[in-house]
Amino acid sequence: MKFSELNLPEEVLKGVADVGFTELTPVQEESIPLALSGHDVAAQAQTGTGKTAAFLISLFTRLLNSNRQTSHNPRALIMAPTRELVVQICEDAKGLGAHCPFKVQPIFGGVDYDKQRQALRDGVDVIVATPGRLIDYYKQKVFSLNRVEALIIDEADRMFDMGFIKDLRYILRKLPDFDKRQTMLFSATLSSRVMELAYEFMNIAEKVSIEPEQVTAERVEQILFHVARKEKFPLLLGLLRQEEGAKRILIFVNTKREAEHLTDRLKVNDMPAAVLSGDIPQKKRMRILEDFRAGKLTFLVATDVASRGIHIDEVTHVVNYDLPQDAEDYVHRIGRTARAGASGKAISFADEDLVFHLPDIEEYIGRKVPSAFPGEEDFVWDFKRGPRRKSAAPPPTGGKGGGKSRSGEKQPQRRSRRPRGKKPAEPKS
Repeated sequence: MKFSELNLPEEVLKGVADVGFTELTPVQEESIPLALSGHDVAAQAQTGTGKTAAFLISLFTRLLNSNRQTSHNPRALIMAPTRELVVQICEDAKGLGAHCPFKVQPIFGGVDYDKQRQALRDGVDVIVATPGRLIDYYKQKVFSLNRVEALIIDEADRMFDMGFIKDLRYILRKLPDFDKRQTMLFSATLSSRVMELAYEFMNIAEKVSIEPEQVTAERVEQILFHVARKEKFPLLLGLLRQEEGAKRILIFVNTKREAEHLTDRLKVNDMPAAVLSGDIPQKKRMRILEDFRAGKLTFLVATDVASRGIHIDEVTHVVNYDLPQDAEDYVHRIGRTARAGASGKAISFADEDLVFHLPDIEEYIGRKVPSAFPGEEDFVWDFKRGPRRKSAAPPPTGGKGGGKSRSGEKQPQRRSRRPRGKKPAEPKS
């Protein structure tokens, strides 16, 4: 189905043409007509499926048709779990809404507090926000939510995962009743807790489901290498030298410590890289992402906590240097490539510590990941080792896993070196 077949305002169609969209993706084809007819929508869709364009096109069409003027009270609210996702939604809104008379304002922590507050006081049509700072401004009575016509909740499952659900519920209770606004909810999974949220705050939502295998099978070339842990870095160097057309490469690891260690090794070997982990300050995170978008960095090493909300076009390769322990994270990771109709490649390493998570991943995506054992020609052994330092601790291998750091990332379990049942030796007198 083509966008020209939808009953969209001219301003929206111009924006769609500007960004180069012609045909609807599956999630757009199912959700946009429902939204245009006034229904609430609860959609299961991974990132990279076109869901952001789906809700922005629907939102701009609704606002144009209602003809209400801008005041200091917003007409629409878009909630997202991460700052990076807020920034990306605003960038997409700038392109798709280039011909619409709407002021879209991002609200999130880590940047100029007074500047954002003044922007709200000056009047906005659409707020795109993470929960924390939005609540702060709301309690100061900087703006009101009583005239919100449309609500969008993006990556609802991540709201639960990151502990934002209490704040989100607070905001939802301040909005007009569910029958006086339109609500669209998007989530990687429509789990029982997500649907409970939909039942409580939405008006008999229409369900849309785009299965994970529909996302991963067509445009992402997947390959998994069985390799020893100590051989992963030589294999990474060898494969990267073989890959033609590698432009932006996103490398995922399971812990912050491993991310820092791998980034150091890449830099020593003349590969421009940066690390994105949960405790990187917001301004630095935004600068790193901008350098990656601009091509100043070829390699970005990230943990799952830090990667949520990363939406960067033309990521040609995703490398699972550490196989994820959560099957959903595998789909989330490889969805960083093959965006907006492009193709991409996902390379995964299954070492002796993490290969046990492969069956869960394959069950979740509904297919076997094509696998191979690397040949000797695939390794680079003459790499620079750099300054000596302690190697990164291996990630947990079992089901319980480790605890979490203050940044929210999983940490390896630590075990006492003293055998069970034995007491420490008595000090000699």
